[in-house]
Amino acid sequence: MLKVVIIDDEPIIVEGLTRLVPWGKYQCTVVASAYNGKEGLETIRREKPDILFSDIAMPGLDGLKMIAALKVEFPDMQICILTGYRDFDYCQQAIRLGVSRFLLKPSNMNELEEAVEAMSSVLLKKRPQQEELPEENTAGSFIVKNALQYMEEHYQEKISLSLVAEKTFVSQWHLSKLLNKQEGKNFSEILNQIRIAHARELLKNPVYRIADISEMVGFTDVAHFSRVFKKIQGISANEYRNTKI
Repeated sequence: MLKVVIIDDEPIIVEGLTRLVPWGKYQCTVVASAYNGKEGLETIRREKPDILFSDIAMPGLDGLKMIAALKVEFPDMQICILTGYRDFDYCQQAIRLGVSRFLLKPSNMNELEEAVEAMSSVLLKKRPQQEELPEENTAGSFIVKNALQYMEEHYQEKISLSLVAEKTFVSQWHLSKLLNKQEGKNFSEILNQIRIAHARELLKNPVYRIADISEMVGFTDVAHFSRVFKKIQGISANEYRNTKI
């Protein structure tokens, strides 16, 4: 049997889908449900469902980031989005990330059964395969873009791989793998490059001391900053400043 998880912050929708859809007819069974995004992600990672029915307009949840994260971790999982929003661009982006069906609330039984039949058919016919799916590439790029954006916006703070992974809804392992694959560098190397790029700009202003700049770009130790700067630039921060002032 194919495992199904349902996530929606409206209990009546979760109960209705669980009870009314003839899951057995399509070799499916509902194994769990959740009522918010955080609980939903925990449920998905615990149950590893084949099919997911989920609202993506729940409080505190960025639906597109969640979809991208899920398609990277579970590339074969079929996702049906339930939403009250009629946003065509949002729908198109969700489909590019790997969503199988996009149903507007309220959906009638024919629409729901058609979605279940289509998704279960894909899963039952699919042969075991190891190659990466095209939608996983798209989802991975989306996650990396969001991770880099977060690092660029928060480089002055004490940020870590685990924090950025949390912000992009993936595990540290998956984020590390994606960064290495798409950027050719690990998390620390990327963060250091972002920080040193900003340090170069600050060094053009003689008002700031090297120690001030080190702190301004997120380093807690000026000696560490100096080592990283020289490694990336090939010259010391002072030497760089002398070429720019």
